[in-house]
Amino acid sequence: MTTIEKFNDHVMPTYGRYDVVFNKGENRQATDENGKNYIDFGSGIGTNSLGFCDKDWADAVSAQAHSIQHTSNYYYTKVQADFADKLCSATGYSKIFFGNSGAEANECAIKLARKYSFDKYGKDRHNIITLVNSFHGRTLCTLSATGQDVFHNYFFPFVEGFKYAQANNIDDVKSKLDNVCAIMIEFIQGEGGVIALDKQFVQDIKKICDENDILLIADEVQTGVGRSGKFLASQHYGIMPDITTLAKGIAGGVPMGACLANEKCANVLTKGTHGSTFGGNPLACAGGNVVVDKVTAPGFLDEVAKKGDYFREKLMAMDQVESVSGLGLMIGIQLKTMKAADVSAKALENGLMLLTAKDKVRLLPPLNITYDEIDKGLAILEKILSE
Repeated sequence: MTTIEKFNDHVMPTYGRYDVVFNKGENRQATDENGKNYIDFGSGIGTNSLGFCDKDWADAVSAQAHSIQHTSNYYYTKVQADFADKLCSATGYSKIFFGNSGAEANECAIKLARKYSFDKYGKDRHNIITLVNSFHGRTLCTLSATGQDVFHNYFFPFVEGFKYAQANNIDDVKSKLDNVCAIMIEFIQGEGGVIALDKQFVQDIKKICDENDILLIADEVQTGVGRSGKFLASQHYGIMPDITTLAKGIAGGVPMGACLANEKCANVLTKGTHGSTFGGNPLACAGGNVVVDKVTAPGFLDEVAKKGDYFREKLMAMDQVESVSGLGLMIGIQLKTMKAADVSAKALENGLMLLTAKDKVRLLPPLNITYDEIDKGLAILEKILSE
């Protein structure tokens, strides 16, 4: 029995998987069970920030595994304290709740916002505005928060208390402010097609929130920890949300989610109001310490921004490319006639790992990808597009 046959016999069919079995990775290249190599332009959907098995990262996680791999959150660990201190220093936030994923981080943000409002105004001020075309996770609550009809099926009844406003339409946001405790946005709608919000729209939302004691939640699960060319995408917009959620690339490939709160929200969630068995796991924190150290090193984020510009320049020179969206190394490619899914499948056959988002090809390469690796991957992509 092959690996794929064994897998399909026992694992639920919740993903459209490619017929490739990976068993090794190094730097920005993965190797399948037959020894074929693939350049990685997807980094596990933006998760392998430093590529495959970065030596410093692997050594830190391995050393932690030989020290203490887990203890419940009834106790303290130095590695979690160090990571929390490092993350607060990098972002300017006051306190953090650690979870395991983006959905869990967003669940925490939603609970925090509702409790903040409950404590000050009572139980009826619980609505949260999210944006049409947003994506916030796969749990029942975060699916309810997601502003895409395609996800609102099968699992009825969904969680109440969410309103959906059109992106970049501040009048639509203003029309939905009744009994609202928070507005939740992605600065770049990743699953929605790698579409960045207008700066003025974001600043108008921040003004509305400040004037009405409504919390602004930034879902930076995909955009955070350097992906956009700044540590947080909010820095491109000149604002600091009350709450920011992080996951994906935060720990370099080990499950980790984080909900960051400013001073106003830092002590809203008290003993017994929230929890996570594996949240702040020592292995994940050890990996996260290395990621934050490297991403915040002098010049690193400048290089991420430059590499993003380099990608865009090369992509726009390809005949089949109609437009390129996103920021930094979060890139969406609108093609003129070819289908993104077909291009992604063909690329894999030719040794290049790509992603898609709606009708676009999506690139989320490791943040430390080299220019040589970029050129090699783009040569494969250009060859496919020219065919």
